[in-house]
Amino acid sequence: MIKIKVMRVLSNQSREISLPRYMTEYSAGMDLFAALEEEVVLAPGERKLIPTGIALAIPAGCEGQVRPRSGLALRNGVTLVNTPGTIDADYRGEVGVLLINLGHQPFRVKPGDRIAQLVIAPVCRAVLEWADELDDTTRSEGGFGHTG
Repeated sequence: MIKIKVMRVLSNQSREISLPRYMTEYSAGMDLFAALEEEVVLAPGERKLIPTGIALAIPAGCEGQVRPRSGLALRNGVTLVNTPGTIDADYRGEVGVLLINLGHQPFRVKPGDRIAQLVIAPVCRAVLEWADELDDTTRSEGGFGHTG
């Protein structure tokens, strides 16, 4: 288990801000909450950046992955435009969630709604080098749909 410092962002000091939290004992992701002054409506096909009111100090060697909530996707067609969104260890700004409504009805985001999940994951950094050829594998150059 790692500790991560969380700070309320200045622009959201007057709003009720919920700390991200795991909703069950074995949840991989913590729910992120909308830090809104008033309800926001996403029309079908519309996307908006929803503030969470928090900034994180993720330690070096880790990243934050912002992922959709499966219930919102199933019931309403609401997901994230860039999924997973990455919060780098050196980012200290407000965490925002880029929601998109792929459903057929307007979707209302209310202050305090659970809008996404945050997974903290280890990061492996790579050192890349040019090569004249790559080792062969069974798959080789088989791309999209190559297994049927």
